Amino acid sequence: MPDYLFVYGTLRQRAQRRAAGNRCYQLLLKHASLLGQGRLQAKLFLVDYYPGAVPDHGPAWQVTGEVYQLQQPELLLAELDKYEACGPGFASPTEYLRLKQHITLQNGEIVTAWVYVYNHPIDELEQILTGDFLQPTS
Repeated sequence: MPDYLFVYGTLRQRAQRRAAGNRCYQLLLKHASLLGQGRLQAKLFLVDYYPGAVPDHGPAWQVTGEVYQLQQPELLLAELDKYEACGPGFASPTEYLRLKQHITLQNGEIVTAWVYVYNHPIDELEQILTGDFLQPTS
């Protein structure tokens, strides 16, 4: 069974075009294949210069992102865990958790993908109502 990754913030292609490509994005290009756009059932918040998605089962909330099929998941996920500062070696509670979530692809197919889910309080954060970090206003 293939491993998938859903990215919704600074690792998306258009985000990389606006800024200097970072090392993790280059690793993503090298060790994964872009399947296309997808949607996660979640709310999206502006944490700082980057977003955080929090799963929410309300049908009104969708987060837009990209789905990648991973060719070397162990290598890539270990590097992305460092980038997202989660997993072994990071103080708990980490800002993000890497969890498997259901993602709906553009063609309606549903895949299970790794997602970095925001893991801190959201009370003081601004919600991105569009669900799209790259188009924060409607």
